[in-house]
Amino acid sequence: MLDKTDNSSEIILKVGLTPEHACSYLPEKKEQLLVMMDPGMFNPHDYERLLSLGFRRSGKDIYRPHCRHCQQCQSIRLPVNSIQLTKSQKRVVKKNQAIVVKISHQNKPEYFELYKKYINTRHQDGSMYPADLIQYEQFVLAPWLSPHYLEFYDHDTLIAVAVTDVGTASLSAMYTFFHPDFGHLSLGTFAILQQLSYAKSLALPWLYLGYQVDDCEKMNYKTRFSPYERLIRGDWHKFTN
Repeated sequence: MLDKTDNSSEIILKVGLTPEHACSYLPEKKEQLLVMMDPGMFNPHDYERLLSLGFRRSGKDIYRPHCRHCQQCQSIRLPVNSIQLTKSQKRVVKKNQAIVVKISHQNKPEYFELYKKYINTRHQDGSMYPADLIQYEQFVLAPWLSPHYLEFYDHDTLIAVAVTDVGTASLSAMYTFFHPDFGHLSLGTFAILQQLSYAKSLALPWLYLGYQVDDCEKMNYKTRFSPYERLIRGDWHKFTN
């Protein structure tokens, strides 16, 4: 089911447009990005507004897909107080009931070691392979924003980290990585469930999940949450499964 919701108020932005390059999600296509150029927008308050307009950050940069011949990248967000867990998601919670979740407000050296294992094992075909410390820091950190880090422990072993941006009305799931040996725990889904709980504890109504690309199979876990909203041609629309 699809339902149109109110859009954000208009805002004038100063942006640049990158040249076309290989698409990160659909290898047969080219992509272009709008890149934020207005230095006054690089702060948590204005980033919240930009999230509602379909932007997202990578490191210190803020961008949004702007492709001439493709509209498949659509921002997706979850209404924190309305999510109804599926049977499968409830099983993920039960499967991880022994996992301890902690919140950190600072980057730690052990995060990169876990990130390196994750990238070098599971994403050897991606642009972030092979992982190195400079690339990691340039991707995760931003001088104008302090992400929170959800840490997942199996006894004393750190098995996953969910880098999470905190806004004035939302959390944004920036990136999650985990130990390859624990893939059977569905830690990506479990991290979203924990981010939903964390957003609720902070009284924040939204959790942004980045972009949904229907023709990219590895992205489709995002639409298994219900209800969810997509930004389609400038307006947010509500979907239920």
